[in-house]
Amino acid sequence: MATFLSSVLLLVLRTYAAPPEHVQVWPGGWTQAPGEAGNETLTPSLVPPPGTAQHAPHSIIIGVRKGGTRALLEMLDIHPEVAAAATEVHFFDWDENYVRGLEWYREQMPYSYPHQITVEKTPGYFTSPAAPARICAMNPSIKLLLILRDPTERVVSDYTQVYFNRLENRKPVQAIERMLVKNGALNTRYKAIQRSLYDVHMRNWLQYFPLRQIHIVDGDTLIRDPLPELQRVERFLDLPPRIHASNFYFNQTKGFYCIRSDGHERCLHESKGRPHPPVNGTVLRQLRSYLRQHNRDFYRLIGRTFNWH
Repeated sequence: MATFLSSVLLLVLRTYAAPPEHVQVWPGGWTQAPGEAGNETLTPSLVPPPGTAQHAPHSIIIGVRKGGTRALLEMLDIHPEVAAAATEVHFFDWDENYVRGLEWYREQMPYSYPHQITVEKTPGYFTSPAAPARICAMNPSIKLLLILRDPTERVVSDYTQVYFNRLENRKPVQAIERMLVKNGALNTRYKAIQRSLYDVHMRNWLQYFPLRQIHIVDGDTLIRDPLPELQRVERFLDLPPRIHASNFYFNQTKGFYCIRSDGHERCLHESKGRPHPPVNGTVLRQLRSYLRQHNRDFYRLIGRTFNWH
């Protein structure tokens, strides 16, 4: 044990004893500056890139969960005038974060240059009763992005994510039919179904924001053909057109589009695009039937229809 601790101590001393030979770039645009001559401090100095600052978002991707929010943010991040928050902040939907205040929220944002806009995404905002009023209180003229997909498919994706998460954490799992059906009837209180009632949640948002401030992205189209959807987002955010067809390539193995930018290629995490479990046909028809009227009400609210069967 003593030998092990001595080895660790030696490693630490070697790490900090050697002065840095170059500026080290850290995630989020931070850099580690070289130490000045005679500076004997052992604590690295972290400074943001010159000319940058943290700003409250100019636009927020408010949802929907399992609608393609991560894909939208990653694709939008290609744009040189976009600074995307690295993680979901959950400021407006989690009370324990909201009480920390707007200054704390701003500090969660990436450092950006004056010509860039900051974008944050938290899928839980769309279905949160409190989020619309809280965001409006921060900035009533903010531009909101809402990405949606077929609500029935979204329910199955929602279940699939929870299913694999529980497996990874060695927790018991149930077949999707047991979640969708209770006492012989569709379990409309199941959270995954509640999240797919787009009309219910949209009414809450329209109490605080006019429809012109909420741009709806077709998540099903984004998967099949991302460029047109991204170009519409660029126009909505008043961004110059900088996203092109060359920024995307279809990955045959994964079965969806990946991103090519600045000489690098990247795909979404392996947890995205997982195959859905088979669902009993009768149960699936029950679910589609229940959601049909909600879809029609949603179409009327937004003055637009989608190809949701």
